[in-house]
Amino acid sequence: MNIKNGITVCSLFDGISVAQLALQQLNIPVNNYYASEILKSATKVTQHHFPGTIQLGDVREVDGTRLPPIEILIFGSPCTQFSTMNRHNRIGLEGDKSGLFFEALRILKEVKPKYFIMENVASMPKHDRKVISDLLGVEPIKINSKLVSGANRSRLYWTNIPDVQLPIDRKITLQSIIEDGFADKKKGNSVLTKNIPYTVNGLKRYLTKSIGQVAFHTKDFAYASKDEKLDIIEGMTNDEVRKLFRPLNTVELSRLQTLPDNYLEILKKTPSHHCIGNSFTLEVIKHILSHADFN
Repeated sequence: MNIKNGITVCSLFDGISVAQLALQQLNIPVNNYYASEILKSATKVTQHHFPGTIQLGDVREVDGTRLPPIEILIFGSPCTQFSTMNRHNRIGLEGDKSGLFFEALRILKEVKPKYFIMENVASMPKHDRKVISDLLGVEPIKINSKLVSGANRSRLYWTNIPDVQLPIDRKITLQSIIEDGFADKKKGNSVLTKNIPYTVNGLKRYLTKSIGQVAFHTKDFAYASKDEKLDIIEGMTNDEVRKLFRPLNTVELSRLQTLPDNYLEILKKTPSHHCIGNSFTLEVIKHILSHADFN
Protein backbone atom coordinates (compact mmCIF):
# COMPACT_ATOMS: atom_id res chain seq x y z
CA MET A 1 0.00 0.00 0.00
CA ASN A 2 1.36 3.38 -1.03
CA ILE A 3 0.45 5.96 1.61
CA LYS A 4 0.55 8.65 -1.08
CA ASN A 5 -2.69 7.18 -2.38
CA GLY A 6 -4.24 7.34 1.08
CA ILE A 7 -5.33 4.74 3.60
CA THR A 8 -8.80 3.27 4.03
CA VAL A 9 -10.21 3.60 7.53
CA CYS A 10 -13.22 2.13 9.30
CA SER A 11 -14.40 3.79 12.52
CA LEU A 12 -17.14 2.17 14.60
CA PHE A 13 -19.11 4.26 17.10
CA ASP A 14 -17.47 7.09 15.19
CA GLY A 15 -19.15 9.97 17.05
CA ILE A 16 -17.90 13.29 15.71
CA SER A 17 -15.07 11.61 13.80
CA VAL A 18 -12.21 12.66 16.07
CA ALA A 19 -10.11 9.85 14.62
CA GLN A 20 -10.55 11.34 11.15
CA LEU A 21 -9.56 14.76 12.50
CA ALA A 22 -6.47 13.19 14.09
CA LEU A 23 -5.41 11.63 10.79
CA GLN A 24 -5.92 14.96 9.03
CA GLN A 25 -3.80 16.82 11.57
CA LEU A 26 -1.08 14.17 11.29
CA ASN A 27 -1.08 14.65 7.51
CA ILE A 28 -1.93 10.98 6.94
CA PRO A 29 -3.95 10.94 3.71
CA VAL A 30 -7.26 9.10 3.79
CA ASN A 31 -8.64 7.53 0.64
CA ASN A 32 -11.94 6.35 2.12
CA TYR A 33 -13.29 6.73 5.65
CA TYR A 34 -16.15 4.44 6.64
CA ALA A 35 -18.05 5.45 9.78
CA SER A 36 -20.66 3.64 11.81
CA GLU A 37 -22.68 6.04 13.95
CA ILE A 38 -26.40 6.36 14.77
CA LEU A 39 -26.51 9.70 16.60
CA LYS A 40 -27.75 12.27 14.09
CA SER A 41 -26.12 15.26 15.80
CA ALA A 42 -22.74 13.49 15.68
CA THR A 43 -23.01 12.55 12.01
CA LYS A 44 -24.05 16.14 11.28
CA VAL A 45 -20.72 17.35 12.70
CA THR A 46 -18.79 14.68 10.81
CA GLN A 47 -20.37 15.43 7.45
CA HIS A 48 -19.87 19.16 8.02
CA HIS A 49 -16.12 18.73 8.44
CA PHE A 50 -15.62 15.62 6.31
CA PRO A 51 -18.37 15.48 3.67
CA GLY A 52 -16.70 12.52 1.95
CA THR A 53 -17.29 10.24 4.95
CA ILE A 54 -19.18 7.07 4.05
CA GLN A 55 -21.76 6.52 6.78
CA LEU A 56 -22.63 2.87 7.47
CA GLY A 57 -25.32 3.35 10.13
CA ASP A 58 -25.89 0.91 13.00
CA VAL A 59 -22.83 -1.18 13.88
CA ARG A 60 -25.05 -4.26 14.11
CA GLU A 61 -25.82 -3.95 10.41
CA VAL A 62 -22.23 -3.49 9.22
CA ASP A 63 -20.91 -6.38 7.15
CA GLY A 64 -17.13 -6.21 7.23
CA THR A 65 -16.82 -8.74 4.42
CA ARG A 66 -18.36 -6.19 2.05
CA LEU A 67 -15.83 -3.48 2.85
CA PRO A 68 -12.64 -2.91 0.85
CA PRO A 69 -9.26 -3.68 2.48
CA ILE A 70 -9.01 -1.61 5.68
CA GLU A 71 -5.68 -0.34 6.99
CA ILE A 72 -6.99 0.59 10.44
CA LEU A 73 -10.17 -0.11 12.42
CA ILE A 74 -10.90 2.31 15.25
CA PHE A 75 -13.64 1.95 17.84
CA GLY A 76 -14.69 3.02 21.31
CA SER A 77 -17.72 0.90 22.15
CA PRO A 78 -20.25 2.44 24.57
CA CYS A 79 -18.86 2.74 28.09
CA THR A 80 -22.21 3.30 29.81
CA GLN A 81 -22.42 -0.08 31.52
CA PHE A 82 -18.68 -0.29 32.28
CA SER A 83 -18.31 3.02 34.10
CA THR A 84 -18.34 3.51 37.86
CA MET A 85 -20.59 6.51 37.13
CA ASN A 86 -23.36 4.02 36.38
CA ARG A 87 -23.92 2.61 39.84
CA HIS A 88 -27.36 1.12 39.14
CA ASN A 89 -26.64 -0.71 35.88
CA ARG A 90 -22.90 -1.46 35.80
CA ILE A 91 -23.22 -4.85 34.16
CA GLY A 92 -20.35 -4.53 31.68
CA LEU A 93 -20.19 -6.80 28.67
CA GLU A 94 -23.54 -8.34 29.57
CA GLY A 95 -25.26 -5.00 28.89
CA ASP A 96 -27.06 -4.21 25.67
CA LYS A 97 -24.91 -1.11 25.10
CA SER A 98 -21.46 -2.05 26.36
CA GLY A 99 -22.02 -5.52 24.90
CA LEU A 100 -21.83 -3.92 21.45
CA PHE A 101 -18.11 -4.56 21.83
CA PHE A 102 -18.85 -8.01 20.41
CA GLU A 103 -20.18 -6.43 17.21
CA ALA A 104 -16.91 -4.52 16.89
CA LEU A 105 -15.00 -7.75 17.52
CA ARG A 106 -17.00 -9.46 14.78
CA ILE A 107 -16.19 -6.70 12.31
CA LEU A 108 -12.53 -6.73 13.36
CA LYS A 109 -12.36 -10.44 12.48
CA GLU A 110 -14.15 -9.83 9.18
CA VAL A 111 -12.01 -6.87 8.15
CA LYS A 112 -8.61 -8.12 9.37
CA PRO A 113 -7.01 -4.64 9.29
CA LYS A 114 -3.31 -3.98 9.65
CA TYR A 115 -3.97 -1.96 12.81
CA PHE A 116 -6.76 -1.46 15.31
CA ILE A 117 -7.41 0.87 18.24
CA MET A 118 -10.08 0.37 20.89
CA GLU A 119 -10.82 2.86 23.68
CA ASN A 120 -12.91 2.49 26.82
CA VAL A 121 -13.07 3.63 30.44
CA ALA A 122 -10.24 2.69 32.80
CA SER A 123 -12.76 2.09 35.58
CA MET A 124 -14.32 -0.95 33.90
CA PRO A 125 -14.52 -4.15 35.97
CA LYS A 126 -11.33 -6.22 35.94
CA HIS A 127 -13.19 -9.23 34.59
CA ASP A 128 -14.42 -7.32 31.52
CA ARG A 129 -10.97 -5.86 30.97
CA LYS A 130 -9.47 -9.36 30.93
CA VAL A 131 -12.14 -10.70 28.57
CA ILE A 132 -11.55 -7.86 26.12
CA SER A 133 -7.76 -8.23 26.34
CA ASP A 134 -7.95 -11.97 25.73
CA LEU A 135 -10.26 -11.54 22.74
CA LEU A 136 -8.20 -8.75 21.18
CA GLY A 137 -4.90 -10.46 21.92
CA VAL A 138 -3.25 -7.38 23.45
CA GLU A 139 -3.09 -5.72 26.85
CA PRO A 140 -4.31 -2.11 27.04
CA ILE A 141 -2.24 0.93 27.83
CA LYS A 142 -3.85 3.30 30.34
CA ILE A 143 -3.59 6.94 29.33
CA ASN A 144 -5.06 9.80 31.31
CA SER A 145 -5.96 12.73 29.08
CA LYS A 146 -4.58 15.05 31.77
CA LEU A 147 -1.17 14.50 30.16
CA VAL A 148 -2.27 16.35 27.02
CA SER A 149 -5.23 18.43 28.22
CA GLY A 150 -6.71 20.33 31.14
CA ALA A 151 -8.97 17.50 32.31
CA ASN A 152 -8.68 14.15 34.03
CA ARG A 153 -9.98 11.40 31.73
CA SER A 154 -8.45 7.99 32.37
CA ARG A 155 -8.99 5.57 29.50
CA LEU A 156 -7.76 2.17 28.34
CA TYR A 157 -6.46 1.85 24.79
CA TRP A 158 -6.05 -1.57 23.20
CA THR A 159 -3.97 -1.43 20.02
CA ASN A 160 -1.59 -3.52 17.95
CA ILE A 161 0.28 -0.40 16.87
CA PRO A 162 3.78 -1.07 18.24
CA ASP A 163 5.81 0.89 20.77
CA VAL A 164 3.03 3.17 22.06
CA GLN A 165 4.14 4.76 25.33
CA LEU A 166 2.58 7.42 27.53
CA PRO A 167 2.60 10.89 26.00
CA ILE A 168 4.78 13.56 27.57
CA ASP A 169 2.97 15.67 30.16
CA ARG A 170 2.21 19.03 28.57
CA LYS A 171 1.23 20.50 31.97
CA ILE A 172 -1.95 22.13 30.66
CA THR A 173 -4.09 23.56 33.45
CA LEU A 174 -7.83 24.03 33.64
CA GLN A 175 -7.23 27.74 34.25
CA SER A 176 -5.39 28.06 30.94
CA ILE A 177 -8.37 26.88 28.88
CA ILE A 178 -11.26 28.82 30.43
CA GLU A 179 -12.24 32.06 28.71
CA ASP A 180 -12.94 34.02 31.91
CA GLY A 181 -13.18 33.45 35.62
CA PHE A 182 -11.18 31.21 37.91
CA ALA A 183 -10.62 27.46 38.30
CA ASP A 184 -10.44 25.87 41.73
CA LYS A 185 -8.24 22.96 40.67
CA LYS A 186 -5.31 22.30 38.33
CA LYS A 187 -7.22 19.79 36.21
CA GLY A 188 -10.91 19.63 35.39
CA ASN A 189 -13.07 16.61 36.04
CA SER A 190 -13.69 14.08 33.29
CA VAL A 191 -15.87 15.60 30.55
CA LEU A 192 -19.32 14.02 30.64
CA THR A 193 -22.16 14.05 28.12
CA LYS A 194 -24.19 16.26 30.47
CA ASN A 195 -22.83 18.95 32.77
CA ILE A 196 -24.13 19.66 36.26
CA PRO A 197 -27.32 21.77 36.62
CA TYR A 198 -26.77 25.53 36.91
CA THR A 199 -28.24 25.46 40.43
CA VAL A 200 -27.30 25.24 44.11
CA ASN A 201 -27.62 21.45 43.98
CA GLY A 202 -25.52 21.38 40.83
CA LEU A 203 -22.67 23.23 42.52
CA LYS A 204 -22.97 20.98 45.58
CA ARG A 205 -22.65 17.96 43.30
CA TYR A 206 -19.55 19.43 41.69
CA LEU A 207 -17.98 20.08 45.08
CA THR A 208 -18.87 16.79 46.76
CA LYS A 209 -18.79 14.32 43.86
CA SER A 210 -16.14 15.92 41.61
CA ILE A 211 -18.61 15.81 38.73
CA GLY A 212 -19.05 18.48 36.08
CA GLN A 213 -17.11 21.47 34.82
CA VAL A 214 -17.38 24.99 36.28
CA ALA A 215 -15.59 28.33 36.47
CA PHE A 216 -15.95 30.74 39.38
CA HIS A 217 -16.54 34.47 39.05
CA THR A 218 -14.21 35.56 41.86
CA LYS A 219 -10.76 34.39 42.89
CA ASP A 220 -11.63 34.45 46.60
CA PHE A 221 -14.49 32.00 46.19
CA ALA A 222 -12.58 29.81 43.75
CA TYR A 223 -9.63 29.48 46.13
CA ALA A 224 -11.77 28.82 49.21
CA SER A 225 -11.76 25.23 50.48
CA LYS A 226 -14.55 22.82 49.59
CA ASP A 227 -16.02 23.06 53.10
CA GLU A 228 -15.89 26.84 52.99
CA LYS A 229 -17.70 26.88 49.65
CA LEU A 230 -20.37 24.53 50.95
CA ASP A 231 -20.89 26.71 54.02
CA ILE A 232 -21.19 29.85 51.89
CA ILE A 233 -23.80 28.43 49.51
CA GLU A 234 -25.90 26.79 52.22
CA GLY A 235 -29.30 28.45 52.17
CA MET A 236 -28.64 30.34 48.93
CA THR A 237 -31.19 30.49 46.11
CA ASN A 238 -30.35 29.41 42.58
CA ASP A 239 -30.21 33.06 41.49
CA GLU A 240 -27.79 33.88 44.29
CA VAL A 241 -25.46 30.97 43.61
CA ARG A 242 -25.28 31.84 39.91
CA LYS A 243 -23.38 34.97 40.92
CA LEU A 244 -20.61 32.68 42.18
CA PHE A 245 -20.08 30.22 39.31
CA ARG A 246 -21.01 29.20 35.79
CA PRO A 247 -20.83 25.93 33.84
CA LEU A 248 -18.12 25.75 31.19
CA ASN A 249 -19.24 26.62 27.68
CA THR A 250 -18.92 24.60 24.48
CA VAL A 251 -15.58 26.12 23.48
CA GLU A 252 -14.07 25.38 26.89
CA LEU A 253 -15.37 21.80 26.94
CA SER A 254 -13.97 21.33 23.43
CA ARG A 255 -10.58 22.49 24.67
CA LEU A 256 -10.70 19.96 27.51
CA GLN A 257 -10.99 17.27 24.83
CA THR A 258 -8.27 19.11 22.81
CA LEU A 259 -10.73 19.75 19.98
CA PRO A 260 -10.66 22.93 17.88
CA ASP A 261 -12.74 25.73 19.40
CA ASN A 262 -15.22 25.79 16.53
CA TYR A 263 -15.50 22.07 15.87
CA LEU A 264 -19.01 21.79 17.33
CA GLU A 265 -20.27 25.21 16.25
CA ILE A 266 -23.05 23.86 14.02
CA LEU A 267 -24.80 22.24 16.99
CA LYS A 268 -26.81 23.79 19.80
CA LYS A 269 -25.46 23.62 23.34
CA THR A 270 -27.04 20.41 24.64
CA PRO A 271 -26.25 18.12 21.68
CA SER A 272 -22.77 19.61 21.34
CA HIS A 273 -21.96 18.85 24.97
CA HIS A 274 -23.33 15.34 24.57
CA CYS A 275 -21.07 14.77 21.55
CA ILE A 276 -18.01 16.20 23.31
CA GLY A 277 -18.51 13.93 26.30
CA ASN A 278 -18.75 10.90 24.03
CA SER A 279 -15.72 11.79 21.94
CA PHE A 280 -12.10 10.70 22.00
CA THR A 281 -9.50 13.07 23.38
CA LEU A 282 -8.01 14.26 20.09
CA GLU A 283 -4.40 14.57 21.22
CA VAL A 284 -4.36 11.07 22.74
CA ILE A 285 -5.60 9.50 19.51
CA LYS A 286 -3.05 11.54 17.55
CA HIS A 287 -0.31 10.30 19.87
CA ILE A 288 -1.27 6.66 19.29
CA LEU A 289 -1.73 7.05 15.53
CA SER A 290 1.64 8.79 15.23
CA HIS A 291 3.32 5.43 15.95
CA ALA A 292 1.60 3.64 13.04
CA ASP A 293 3.52 2.85 9.87
CA PHE A 294 1.13 2.77 6.92
CA ASN A 295 3.82 2.31 4.28
